[in-house]
Formats: sequence, C-alpha cells, structure tokens
Amino acid sequence: MSETLSPLDEAGIRGAVAEAQTAFTAATTHEELKAARAAHIGDSAPITLANAQIRHLEKKDKPTAGKLLGAARKEIMAAFNAATERVDAAELERALATETVDVTVPVSAAPRGARHPLTTLANDIEDFFISMGWDIAEGPEIEHEWFNFDSLNFGPDHPARQMQDTFYVQGVETVGAKEGHGEPGAPTSSLEETEHLVLRTHTSPVQSRSLLSRGVPLYIACPGKVFRTDALDATHTPVFHQVEALAVDEGLTMAHLKGTLDHFARTMFGPDAKTRLRPSYFPFTEPSAEMDLWFPQKAGGPGWIEWGGCGMVNPAVLANNGIDPTRYTGFAFGMGIERTLMLRNSIADMRDMVEGDVRFSTQFGTTGRGI
Repeated sequence: MSETLSPLDEAGIRGAVAEAQTAFTAATTHEELKAARAAHIGDSAPITLANAQIRHLEKKDKPTAGKLLGAARKEIMAAFNAATERVDAAELERALATETVDVTVPVSAAPRGARHPLTTLANDIEDFFISMGWDIAEGPEIEHEWFNFDSLNFGPDHPARQMQDTFYVQGVETVGAKEGHGEPGAPTSSLEETEHLVLRTHTSPVQSRSLLSRGVPLYIACPGKVFRTDALDATHTPVFHQVEALAVDEGLTMAHLKGTLDHFARTMFGPDAKTRLRPSYFPFTEPSAEMDLWFPQKAGGPGWIEWGGCGMVNPAVLANNGIDPTRYTGFAFGMGIERTLMLRNSIADMRDMVEGDVRFSTQFGTTGRGI
C-alpha cells in the first residue's frame, strides 16, 4: 500500500490482513516466507505503520483502533505460523526425498575424512606471516568492552556498540577481575567486568593486548573467530573468522603497508595479484583505506573486488595502549578468512562452509587416509 493505513479504516485493515494471508499461503520456501514476513509483519508493514499512528488519535478513538489492529495482528500471526509449519514440513519432505540412502550400496567401514578448507587456509595465512618473521597472537573470544572498543578509539556512541551489531554477555566474571588488569584505562572492579563483556566483534582486541603485554617494536598477525549479530545467509554468518595484522615500529609508513599487502595478495591469489587502496574511515586507523584486490581467477573474469580494510594506526590507539605516538608509527589491515576462501575458490554460498557436509571439504583435496 502506497499510503499509510489509518488505524480506524476497518476495510483497509481487513484488506491488509487478506493480503498478508494470501502472501503467506503462496510462500513455498523459507526465503519466500521471510520476504512475506518482512512485507506484512516487519517495521514497514501496513499494519505496523497503522499501529504507530494510534498515538495521534483522539482518546475516544484509541480503544476502537487498538481492538481492530490487535485482532488484525492476531490473524496475520496465525497465518504466518500456519505457513511456517507448512513450509517446514514441505522442506523436510523434500530433504527426506532427496537425501535418501541406499543401504544396499557397499561402503567403506571407515570413510575418508577431510580437513575443512577454512582450517587449511588459516594455517597457510599463519605460515605466510611466520615466513616474514612475524608472530601469531591469540586472545579470548569473550572480551572486555574496553579492549574491543575503547582501546581502539571507538567512541561511546559508535553504532558498533549497539546490541543489533554486538553480542553482549552478562553474569560472567573474567579472570583477574577483582585484582584489575593494571593496563592504562582498563577496568578494575568485578562489577565492571561482569557488565561490559562482549563476544569480540573483530580480532583487533588481540592487538591491544599484545601492545600492552609485549611492547614495541611489534609485528603480529591475529587470526581467530569473531561474532556479529547477522542472520545466516549466502554472504553473512553470525560466527566467522578474521585475520588482522599489526606492525608498530619506528619509521613505518603507508609504503610498508602497501608492500606487505601486495606480498600477501600474491601469496594468496598468485603472482599476478595486486592491491589498490581507496580512502575510507575506521576509528582505529588514520589515514584509513578500503583495500581492493585484482587477480586473474576472479569469478566472472579478472577485475577488482573489495577484500578488506587497512590504514596507519591512529595515534590515539597507540596512546591508549601505552605507546608513544611521537616516536612510533604502525600499520594494520584485516580481512575475512571466509571471504578469502570464497574469492579464491569461487564459492557462492557461505552456508556451505558451516553445514558440516564432508563432501564440501573433500572437493578441496584435503582428504585423510581411510582405515
């Protein structure tokens, strides 16, 4: 509907209910059902927008409008729930029909397994940095908000701190909470520890921990698992893997960053690969850049595609972690390991990586020996 539905328009409300019921009845897959749900139950759905208009009505009209819209929402949700049960049952029937097993076919008592290609790629990335003399650093996956945000120059109102982007953890007390960390700006009380824990949204907190514990000069790579509040689809997953690199020393410049990126790109994508930088913004780097990758094997033909972010370490980040920014400079970059695998091997759907089907892994030639 192009115009906002009036909360007192009984005919219009009935029409919106009928449209929703028709859309849910027509849905045959979870994708279609998801689209219908967004159209008829989501934030921009006619019934939702009409409900938001109740507060503007006169007091005597509000009960009528509330009754009309309450009944309408109940009917729409009933239709949605019925459609969900129907689609779930149909999907199960299709899965049972397509994944039947012929128990009479001879099989090996111990079929071959396979290393997951993400594991293999992560090991290759670690080998790359070790070959340059860098260290591999690790840190906790349940992280304090100070390390995840404040130490990296994220302001208190930065959108990344909101719950629609970050998983917050409550009621967990980290080791050393009562004694305090002893690092500049780090919290010291047990209460603060339990109120400000998150599932890390990137592996950058490992960089802060390394600067505080190891000092400089510092050359590290931080591969690991990270968490975002994304729904699982072809290009997103709430749990994925990143590798971030940090170099802090005297005299480092963007030229060192660009050279390292080109070397990394050639190692990952072949001798013809190259990178380019586009100006961007990140709280923890200044200047910052988006990094594009060119390589001949790209799906659809040679060309440029975004690979990650990078830049020179923001002086505020160095100061937050006890490093003198007037003496030391640094560069940092990071990219998703899943994205790297998708680009290298033309994988179209990220869900293939997380479903646990061994057939996905065996196509990469990482099979083990059967017994």
